[in-house]
Amino acid sequence: MATSTGWFHWALLSAGFAALTAIFAKIGLEGVNSDLATLVRTAVIIVVLTFFVVLTGKWSNPLTLSPRTWTFLVLSGLATGASWVCYFRALKIGDASKVAPVDKLSLLLVAVFAVIFLGERPSLREWAGILLVGAGVLVLGFKR
Repeated sequence: MATSTGWFHWALLSAGFAALTAIFAKIGLEGVNSDLATLVRTAVIIVVLTFFVVLTGKWSNPLTLSPRTWTFLVLSGLATGASWVCYFRALKIGDASKVAPVDKLSLLLVAVFAVIFLGERPSLREWAGILLVGAGVLVLGFKR
């Protein structure tokens, strides 16, 4: 299941923290505009990551990054920002137990985009799991 690279453990930790993100955000959104809440969250992330990078000795001059790296990191940042704004707006008006799973439709989209743009080729077993996640999102999306 997991490889020697340890990616699976990091992915599990990511899932756990993402789950806490939804719960904490839903509680924190009470009486607050979702866009302002997204800004506060982003500011906290900037501070925490700055300390983390500096304290672990991983700081280097970002101006030495290649233009290609800058382009794709900026595009990734823009996509992240748009995702967070939409996610917080959905959390503001919807149940966390419904919003977060629908947000994970991104798993299916990542797989499709990875095939198209990165040339990745998920196995039949991997596609089955990915499609099950997509089916779960459809079940959540249909009204009773």
